[in-house]
Amino acid sequence: MSSSRTEEPGAAPEVRPVSGTTPEAPASLVDVTMPQMGVSVAEGTVVSWRVAVGELIGPEQTICEISTDKIDTEVPAPVGGVVAEILVPVETTVSVGAVLARIAVGVETLDADANATANVDADANAGGAGDGDAPALEAAPTDAAATSTSASASTSNGAPDSGATASVEAPGLGGAPRRYSPVVQRIASEHGVDLSRVPGTGRGGRVRKQDVLAFIAEHGELAAGGLGSEPPLHIESPYRPEEAADDGQLSRMRRQIGAHMKRSLDTAAHCTTWIEADMSRVEAARARLGVTALAFVARAVIDSLREHPQLNAWLEGERYSLHDEVNLGIAVSLGADGLIVPVIHRANELSVEGLADRIKELARRARSRSLTPDEVHGGTFTITNPGQYGSIMATPIINQPQVAILDFEAVIKRAVVLSDADGNDSIAIRPLTILGLSWDHRALDGALAAQFLASVKHHLEQPGAG
Repeated sequence: MSSSRTEEPGAAPEVRPVSGTTPEAPASLVDVTMPQMGVSVAEGTVVSWRVAVGELIGPEQTICEISTDKIDTEVPAPVGGVVAEILVPVETTVSVGAVLARIAVGVETLDADANATANVDADANAGGAGDGDAPALEAAPTDAAATSTSASASTSNGAPDSGATASVEAPGLGGAPRRYSPVVQRIASEHGVDLSRVPGTGRGGRVRKQDVLAFIAEHGELAAGGLGSEPPLHIESPYRPEEAADDGQLSRMRRQIGAHMKRSLDTAAHCTTWIEADMSRVEAARARLGVTALAFVARAVIDSLREHPQLNAWLEGERYSLHDEVNLGIAVSLGADGLIVPVIHRANELSVEGLADRIKELARRARSRSLTPDEVHGGTFTITNPGQYGSIMATPIINQPQVAILDFEAVIKRAVVLSDADGNDSIAIRPLTILGLSWDHRALDGALAAQFLASVKHHLEQPGAG
């Protein structure tokens, strides 16, 4: 059996007429819905609204920010028009497909605002709009009173308490306060960036997400607060200490991850099998190539999935689907914020060096919150790597709807017994690791799991590894 599953394309936005409009000024409502951010994501939480009811919004302009257990992202408007309704308050979690807001298209008020729309279009052509950090028609305030008035107007327009503009302000161009979106503030906080130092390329000098990421890339360790080494890739993550101290609650992402893991435990018949592998050849090869051992494990996993394709599969209910391509998920820690699993699509086409580069790039972009939805979607097998903390054994939870996940533990030098060709034994010191495979007993049996692990071990230990 061999198949490759593709997600069904999203349905077109629902369009409905607005009552009371005339044929000369036809109007309709277009729904803005919670997007599907991956096969295992069933819900998302609205983090903030960027617009208020009654405001104009352009097509593809950000209307709100959402958070799931896999990714934080911005939701673009499917069409341009006037925001007619905002249905989901901030911090509310809803299912995929739920209607978040409605945009009125073709209403008479658009004619009255034609000049404003033209100005927005001209600004976009100049590179100032489309940054997703503010409503398209929001003028940069000239003083604190203007900021207060703008905030009050947003509330009176009927939008929920959205935090559409950041409460943190700093002097901007001409002495005006600079306001930052929640995404910009979050990225800056995580990388130790002083936003007053970041040049803004948005309209009115507004700092966009792209500006912060470019600043971090340019200034390196300085922008990242002097943290030169990358955090480990792993599957576990701690609670938010500040939230635990304040009210004893978990963070939103922590709650979503917990629900997903619990759902996986309730769904799959989890079993775990371990094997020990000698990493001597890998250690020598990675020192020569200047890459991490994880890249070698990833390549060994890919080769073993080719030999045992039953593990490169999804099990959805009673539907068992094998995949021709290996879309390899690598669990990445986001520190106190939780974890995410970026996906290396068509990983089977990459060498060890190519895998090392792709893993490093995805991990960097995961921590800067710049992954796209496609990059956390469609994984067929996952590797988690908590061994950089020194752990030696774990039982990871399967990333649904996959049927298995590999745990790569610490590489530790230990004394082992070796036998030569004549059967003579000797004691030697070798770098060893334990590989753990959690697998779904509904789809697989223990013998196949053991065979797969033996294959991974063989590819790591065989002459010419790397």
